[in-house]
Amino acid sequence: MISRTLFTVGMVLAATAAQASATPQQTCRAHSDEILQALQKHDYASVTAHLDARMRAAMDASKLRQVWEQMLPQQFGAYDHAAATHVQSSGAARVAETPLHFASGWLSMRVSCDAAGKVSGLFFAPGQPPSDGAAPATTQAHAANERSLMIASPLGPLPGTLTLPAGNGPFPAVLLVAGSGPMDRDETIGPNKPFRDLARGFAAAGIASLRYDKRTLAYGAQMANKPITVDDEVTDDAVTALRLLGQQPQIDPHRLFVLGHSLGGLMVPRIAQRYTHLAGAILLAAPVGFGVDTILRQSRYIDQLQGMSAQAIAKQLAPIVAARDTLAHADPAHPPAGALLGAPMSYWLSLRNYDPVAVAATLHTPMLILQGEGDYQVTAHGDYAHWKAAFAHDPRVQMHDYPGLSHLFMPAGTPPGPADYAKPGHVDATVLHDISAWIASQPPAAT
Repeated sequence: MISRTLFTVGMVLAATAAQASATPQQTCRAHSDEILQALQKHDYASVTAHLDARMRAAMDASKLRQVWEQMLPQQFGAYDHAAATHVQSSGAARVAETPLHFASGWLSMRVSCDAAGKVSGLFFAPGQPPSDGAAPATTQAHAANERSLMIASPLGPLPGTLTLPAGNGPFPAVLLVAGSGPMDRDETIGPNKPFRDLARGFAAAGIASLRYDKRTLAYGAQMANKPITVDDEVTDDAVTALRLLGQQPQIDPHRLFVLGHSLGGLMVPRIAQRYTHLAGAILLAAPVGFGVDTILRQSRYIDQLQGMSAQAIAKQLAPIVAARDTLAHADPAHPPAGALLGAPMSYWLSLRNYDPVAVAATLHTPMLILQGEGDYQVTAHGDYAHWKAAFAHDPRVQMHDYPGLSHLFMPAGTPPGPADYAKPGHVDATVLHDISAWIASQPPAAT
């Protein structure tokens, strides 16, 4: 999910992020610079002039004002200054990334540019201080064990990375399924890349893995203003990726696992229901439901951390409460018009009656369920307690919780909050060991 702050900010702005064609780097940088200058002047109409048609429909001047003047300051404090913009290529896309310093830390503004020279994506996320751009030594050290793999989707291929251990195999393999919003294959959140940590930790333990850019990242512009569902965002591509992973010559097709984080964890039972040849399923920080109430709970927590009064919180969240009430009585076959937090009403309705605990109870697949006790988004006393009540005595299920670890299974602050995601870290070594040991202990899937 990483629905957290990144859902309330990131999905609003980045659900339309798309791969762009080969727009010159200097053009994309110029767009980014002009957008930031317009934001600093509160000239939101000038920002929208840079956007392509789909992006303008999803993000008008009033929504930009709300993000820049309310959501970002409430969660990260006052804007201070920007560092130098760097433009990178991601497949055919050009993405301009600008570190922005706010009172409570760094954010990253990412602008993606399309072939027509318009901005097809605008995304704010917790970031890191400017660096010299040098590739980390770990990236260079592991490059030889990684290769590209493209996952088919209805809109086009999704770029992925297959990470292999040393040796010839065949290896057990894990598919990594990311949280909500337009996540890349590393599940990058600020300076942190938890899926890259997992992939490399697994490789060191003799386990292969596949991770991929989500459809909402690769083809967000094409998905904007369309009646998508959570299966379009998560389930369908995960099942396709599992089939592809099992076909790789270095992989043991009888020892395939799926690992989902946050929203990905929520959907793991459905993925396992549809791909019936799994050796095991791993749920990291998995909610027992994901809907508007989840967003409201997370938003209230963040607002309280910022010292907002109950009256101010209620006023700010009133439109979301109204949307929740509308969805409660809506017919999924005829979703209401409009969107909530950048996602169409069809998306929220597709989640309304999905019960991952009930689906998991129908499976025969071994499961490993992990939870950080410092997670304020998916909580140990809430969601994890429901999983424990359902499966604590089920011999096919192992469960572990970790004191002091956040939603990313990295050290959490006191109290936990969005600022945790801006601190550089790595997935806890104990978590990596526990997952790897559990995978090694599982027998091949029944044929």
